[in-house]
Amino acid sequence: MLKVVIIGYGGMFMNLIAGTLDAGCEIAGVFRAERRRYHPFIRWIKDIINPSIEYNYIKSYNLPEINARGVNTKEFRKALLRLNPDIILVGSWGEKFSKEIYDLPKIAAINAHPSLLPQYRGPNPYFWTIRNQEQVTGVTFHLIDKGYDTGAILAQEEIKIYPSDTGKTLKERTVLTARGVVCELLKALREDIIIPLTQREDKASYFSHPEGLELDFSKSAEENHALIRASYPWTKAYFYHNSICLAAYPEHLEILENNTEYKEHGTITDADYKTRTISVLCGNDKILRMKIEHYNKIDKPFTGFYIKRELTAGCTL
Repeated sequence: MLKVVIIGYGGMFMNLIAGTLDAGCEIAGVFRAERRRYHPFIRWIKDIINPSIEYNYIKSYNLPEINARGVNTKEFRKALLRLNPDIILVGSWGEKFSKEIYDLPKIAAINAHPSLLPQYRGPNPYFWTIRNQEQVTGVTFHLIDKGYDTGAILAQEEIKIYPSDTGKTLKERTVLTARGVVCELLKALREDIIIPLTQREDKASYFSHPEGLELDFSKSAEENHALIRASYPWTKAYFYHNSICLAAYPEHLEILENNTEYKEHGTITDADYKTRTISVLCGNDKILRMKIEHYNKIDKPFTGFYIKRELTAGCTL
């Protein structure tokens, strides 16, 4: 039976745990991000008063936790030496692993990355694949090496991106797919030999954290539609009316044909203060309908009033 240590946070972390259990492997230890983010005393209080979903998930399976402040610390290395795992699995993590850590497991240290590597290396492929209007993404399990998401590929599966997908829905589907992929991967590692596939650097791309979030109505309705969906739930796409910053949300989001008299991009063709939606003509002569709110939380309750007074049909952004 393979002994596995699992590191990470969020949905990917929990689905790696589930997939490892599905494969009949022993989870020798888990290391959640809260061990790194919070002082031990603060984390202890948080676990009592407001436990995270990861903490509750770990406790539901009675999994042993590794006590350290980071993956490159002496405490973490000592724990790995004591646990002597065959495999380290990583699902969402902010630290770069040192060589002495990723070389410790008997078989391999493996990362789960939510894209079809070597494309979309980096911290948030969910955002970038939707923003760039890709039709397909995926999940890749690869060896951890000295680079960022550059290690040889062990397993990979494609995932379709739907026109209605947000960053949230794509992530939920991706981490669920990862559960099945890691289960089959662990079974294969236990029963057979897998030849890692070296990534092609000529096909590689790297994207950092979400940026360029301001809507541009001189561009197509499809480009703005994609940016709004990609941003949710991590951040907000936005635009300005005069000096007021307004955020756009994927609720009520749709693209309409322009059957109005308006021809200038950035023109509001319709507004409904009750649903807090406006329709804006874009550069490709299509209309983008979207829900909006004041970007600042304090001003959000006044959004309907602002739409009724300021964002009437015919005015431009």
